Order: sequence, then structure tokens, then C-alpha cells
Amino acid sequence: QVQLVESGGGLVQAGGSLTLSCTASGSVFSNYAMAWYRQAPGKQRDVVAAMTTRGGTHYHNSVEGRFTISRDHAKNTVFLQMNSLEPEDTAVYYCNTWGGAFPWGQGTQVTVSS
Repeated sequence: QVQLVESGGGLVQAGGSLTLSCTASGSVFSNYAMAWYRQAPGKQRDVVAAMTTRGGTHYHNSVEGRFTISRDHAKNTVFLQMNSLEPEDTAVYYCNTWGGAFPWGQGTQVTVSS
């Protein structure tokens, strides 16, 4: 069974940056479009960024120009570079396929203070 592990979250001031990482057991990433999701308290989990197997990207309007998704097939890792963070970005961040095919990991908490 695929296990997703997210890391890199933390507490940062508004305007700061963080880089999230996601690794998976087994060499599965190369076959799937991958995505980063986030879920704030009391809200649904939404896609914030996604990347196809060919490198095409998609971003939620709220993060366009601030977040960058990338992937390293050799390391079976997906990254999310987050710049110019805003308090509204506070949430638990998860990775999964674009569609959520795998069991969800624990996520990584991102907290942005104003």
C-alpha cells in the first residue's frame, strides 16, 4: 500500500516562505499527476497546485504566482515552494494524486501569522 509522507510545514510570518516535500513508498509518482491540497479548520480540502506527468501545472487562483509545484521523479518526491505567505494560507497541507487515489497521509501544518 502506498504511504504518503508530507513534511516541511511550520510557523512563519506573513510574507515568509516555506518549502513542503512529499515522498511516497514505492516508485509510484512517475505514473500519476500529483497535487498538493490544503484543509483549513471547518473547510473542505481543496487542490492548491497540481502537476501532470509531463510537467504541466495548475494552480488555485488564490496561490497563483506565489506557489510553485515541482517533482523529482528520481527521488519520488513532490515539492511545493510557497512564497509571500498570507494568514489565509494557514492549513494542513497534503499531497496525493490529482484525484486523491492513494490513502491520505498525516499532512503537514502550515501556520502563517499576521
